[in-house]
Amino acid sequence: MWNESKCDLCGDCLVRCQYVDYDREKAVQQITDLIDGKPAEILKECITCCACNEYCPTEANPFDLINRMQEENKSLPIPEKMVKWMASGGTLPTELIMDDKSKPALSLCVMEQWIPDSALDGKMFEGMTIAKGGDYFCYLGFVHIGMVSPLEENARKFVNNLGAIGAKEIVFIHADCYSMLSKMAEFGINVPFKATHIIEYMRDYLKNHRESIVPLNKKIAFQRPCASRFVPEIEHILDDLFELIGVERLKRKYDKEEALCCMGVLERINPERSKRFQDMNLKDAVDVRAEAMVFLCPFCQMFLGKQAGEQGLKPIFITELCRMALGEMLFPG
Repeated sequence: MWNESKCDLCGDCLVRCQYVDYDREKAVQQITDLIDGKPAEILKECITCCACNEYCPTEANPFDLINRMQEENKSLPIPEKMVKWMASGGTLPTELIMDDKSKPALSLCVMEQWIPDSALDGKMFEGMTIAKGGDYFCYLGFVHIGMVSPLEENARKFVNNLGAIGAKEIVFIHADCYSMLSKMAEFGINVPFKATHIIEYMRDYLKNHRESIVPLNKKIAFQRPCASRFVPEIEHILDDLFELIGVERLKRKYDKEEALCCMGVLERINPERSKRFQDMNLKDAVDVRAEAMVFLCPFCQMFLGKQAGEQGLKPIFITELCRMALGEMLFPG
């Protein structure tokens, strides 16, 4: 949530933005205009990656201000069919496959059709109750089309539907879902279960099964999802996981706080601009001689995976990478 009282107009949020070229004076003016309710230029230039929230040294959450004003001013030229497609997530068939109630449940949101077939096989996920479909759609993706009201309108329903599963702990394979739950306090909603990020779940599983791990000894580039900006504390857990399985997350320009968006939404409204940033991202990974590009978000893999493969970067979903370290899959040759 935007907190004007925390904003000291330092301009860091937009000076550091990788999608505009603002000096400090212009950055400050843009934020000042937004605070004054004016439709500043950044509303059209923002690609909704949420990075400015992470860049803000005072935790004022400037992206939340930008995003709300994008919706109020209809700043992004989002096709109506894309808005309808996004909204259709909440109407998809719901399925709850009950299993061992002593284990955490696993929420797939509406991602099942985009998750690689082998991603959820193996011992890590055996016996988990599976929740999938429209009742478990998190709505966070709407921020990528310049809308915040669907999050607020559906937040309580999202939590209630998850709570109705009856699980004490729910693991979320979609980074957006976990990030959406991190916002519930600002919506005044109590979460009646333990929410666990897929990264934390796998890290803990691997710690408890060290004897089954065969270090991969691979060098990879990681494609950080924009949703991870809301929960940066996951980063150190991710690095713990990579260390456990013998994977080196190569240092490169466009990673961690400087990560680039996969450009999935922008690709639909400005393909030329989108391709420029996708090419920068992939070239960066190639230049550090990564053997693979590892994805946490199914949509990121959908939008970047094929191009990564064409650049010699093997596209791998992160659960598959962990299964490789457990000897359940082979690292692609």
